Amino acid sequence: MIILASNSPRRKWLFEKLGLNFKIQPADVDEENYTDEHPGEYVIRTANQKAHWISNLIEEPAIIIAADTTVAIGNRILGKPMNVKEAVQMLQELRGKTHQVYTGLSVIRVPELITRNDLCVTEVPIRYFSDDEMMAYIATGDPFDKAGAYAIQHHGFHPVEDLAGCFANVVGLPMCHLARTLSDFGISIKNDIPQICKVVFKYECPIYKQYLDFVNEQ
Repeated sequence: MIILASNSPRRKWLFEKLGLNFKIQPADVDEENYTDEHPGEYVIRTANQKAHWISNLIEEPAIIIAADTTVAIGNRILGKPMNVKEAVQMLQELRGKTHQVYTGLSVIRVPELITRNDLCVTEVPIRYFSDDEMMAYIATGDPFDKAGAYAIQHHGFHPVEDLAGCFANVVGLPMCHLARTLSDFGISIKNDIPQICKVVFKYECPIYKQYLDFVNEQ
């Protein structure tokens, strides 16, 4: 049994593309970051807490997969905007600059509690959009459940240009990293991940080989 410890519709959507049978069981953990905690440490810690939280509820053999994604400028983490003012502040700060998106993955096999963690970091260049574009996007309501107040896949806004890293990571689930981690548990993903990104995101991924070739060599 494979359990996705997330209630994110974006992660569920990407997970379905992988062709694995799974069920969803979201974890209830505190996702506050510690003072001066590095974004990479934060997302791995939070993903690990989610996976362990679910492991305490499971009595049958299972693979538990948890993820946590955050947006950061340097070492400063940007959360989800609570209102229009915060969304404006975040988008203005990101506009015309490059920031980082971190996703931590934690996979636990129950009952042995064998754990594998992984981290994906993507440099994300934001285009210089106009104030009118920004306000029209905020008016859609889309930014308010997104770290950093934007969705890379939003068809109307298109905030990101010239991306050279993992597109799926910015959405919330780095699929190649997950394939690499799952291979440690003897689970292989048969679906073509680069083709998924090409079809779903219209994105020719330039980095997938460094992860999938590693899986294929095992």
